[in-house]
Amino acid sequence: MDDLNALANLLTKPEPSTEAISRSRSRLQDRMRGRARRRIGWLMPALSLATAAAAAVAVLATGVTAPAGAPASGKEILLMAAASAERMPQGSGTYWHVKREWPHLGEIMEIWTTRDGRRWTKGEPGHPPGVVVPDSASFMLKGAKVGFEDLERLPTDPEALKTRIAELQGRDDDMAASEQRGDPTRTLVALISELPAPSEVRSAAFRALAAMPGIESAGAVEGGQELRFPDPDDDPDSDPADRAEIKMVVDPETAQVTRTNCLETNDGGVMVSGRGPVSVTAEWTDQPPQ
Repeated sequence: MDDLNALANLLTKPEPSTEAISRSRSRLQDRMRGRARRRIGWLMPALSLATAAAAAVAVLATGVTAPAGAPASGKEILLMAAASAERMPQGSGTYWHVKREWPHLGEIMEIWTTRDGRRWTKGEPGHPPGVVVPDSASFMLKGAKVGFEDLERLPTDPEALKTRIAELQGRDDDMAASEQRGDPTRTLVALISELPAPSEVRSAAFRALAAMPGIESAGAVEGGQELRFPDPDDDPDSDPADRAEIKMVVDPETAQVTRTNCLETNDGGVMVSGRGPVSVTAEWTDQPPQ
């Protein structure tokens, strides 16, 4: 029991070459846009640690323990990430920096945003390679433009957060079909992925996701624990064997989404990667765009 308590505390512009054209075509094919406007690993010993950690979080959060030796469920992993997020100090820096990598393509895209809304990108399709370019896009949540202050005012209770999401009035053209019909899944994923939401808001988003049905754990992988859940925009009448699913790797210790096959971008878009996952880092920095 002492070990369990200790663990719970621990969690506390020249003519492009043929090669360049081919690379760009592959990149654009791989970044299928889903909306109208834009459209190392823990092995067995570490998995046992992750299972025990998830059990500790489950005890703290619900008072219910998982059977000894049972693998951590998707819900337990999300609760573990929620507990970690709640204990994370609020980040600071001049720029909110997001870096997306497509290892299978050798492509990188970066975004820097200041608190007053200035924004720069590098690696955006159609822009000169390696050049930082000013960008006029804004943070968006469920089709609505939001700023840092809006994100900081979001509720820190899971149910209250879902209620606030339901109240958001965005443009239909900037929302996925699931968001238009009131499903909060994509909006919650956006809050834990690329948006600079405060630690307690991110914790609430993790807890809200943990309460939703259909989230399963695929076990330990590079970068954390892989979770799988139905794509809320997939046709519910399609053959179950053919239904699309979102695969998301979460590091429950850092409460970060590290890889995904379906990225909810901070400007309201969706990037679907059909041939390999997108690696993501999002953090505060004082390093200027370069």
